[in-house]
This record gives sequence, structure tokens and C-alpha cells, in this order.
Amino acid sequence: MAERNGFGAGHWARRAKQSGQSTVEFALSYAGVVLPLTFGIIYISQLLWVWHSVNDFTRQGAAYAATHCWESSADNVVHYMRNNVPPMVNQNQFQSGQVQLNVTYAAKDPNTGQLAAFQCDSDCSTSCIPDTVTVQVAGYQFSNFVQYLGLPPVTIPDFQTSSPMESAGCDPEQGACLP
Repeated sequence: MAERNGFGAGHWARRAKQSGQSTVEFALSYAGVVLPLTFGIIYISQLLWVWHSVNDFTRQGAAYAATHCWESSADNVVHYMRNNVPPMVNQNQFQSGQVQLNVTYAAKDPNTGQLAAFQCDSDCSTSCIPDTVTVQVAGYQFSNFVQYLGLPPVTIPDFQTSSPMESAGCDPEQGACLP
């Protein structure tokens, strides 16, 4: 009956070989193209997510510093930032101190009009309010599943945000500052 329809034993053997060949081709293209492309898209997406998070995190730190007391050590800002890291990949690097959080204050020099490093004898007082604050996040390396492939982490450039001081947590009318 198979002979009558024009399908002999040779046809079915060729068909089985073609089926096996397409399975091998699919497996090779999946392993060589689709799977790496999928992991590459996931990796780039996570990297962009972290990039945005670190950028926003730097802005939040500068906003906090602009509205809270000046301390020569800037511990209040660094403490706030370490406790308020946004949810992201490698969040522990920010909380543990592997990533550097630098806070610098500046005041306008009355003679030249240029910004210079701010200095004051007492912390957190109405007489010690700088003009600007700069928060920098430095030394972050994005490492995710690629480290298991033997690839090095991606070093993210330093993020920096400057902001004018708003209130510095001080109320000049009452003569008091709140940390």
C-alpha cells in the first residue's frame, strides 16, 4: 500500500534522517544563539536597572544631606544611605561598605565667589551651614551570574550629585538644629 501512494521505504528513511537533522540544528542554534542571547539580555537589563538605581540612590543621598545637619564626618548622611539602599542586585555591597560613599560640603568664598571646602568649629548648629553638598558613590563593581563563567565584574563609573543646602535641618528662628 505504501508503494501505491508513491511512498516507499526509502522515503520514510529520508524523512527520519531529516527529522534528526532538524533536531540537531535546533539544539545547536538554541545552545549557540538563543540561550546566550537570552542571558545577555537579562544581564544587560540588570546592569541598566542597577545603573538607574545607583544614580537615583546618589540623588537621594544628596537630598538627605541638603536637608539635615552638617557634620564634619558626614556620618549622618553615610548612615542614612547605607540603611536606605534601594532593592537591587549587589545591594549588600552598599550596605557592607565595599562601595565608597563620599560626602563633601562647600561654602562660597566671599572674596572670590568660588566654592571652597567647608570648615566649621562645631557640628550641627545654625552658625555652621554650608552652601552646597556633593555626594559621590564610587568603587561599585557589578557582578552577577557572569562571575561563574569566569568573566570579571563590570566597574560602574562613579556617580556624583551636588545640591544646594536647603535647611540643613536648622531653624534659625529657634536657633536649633535637628540631626
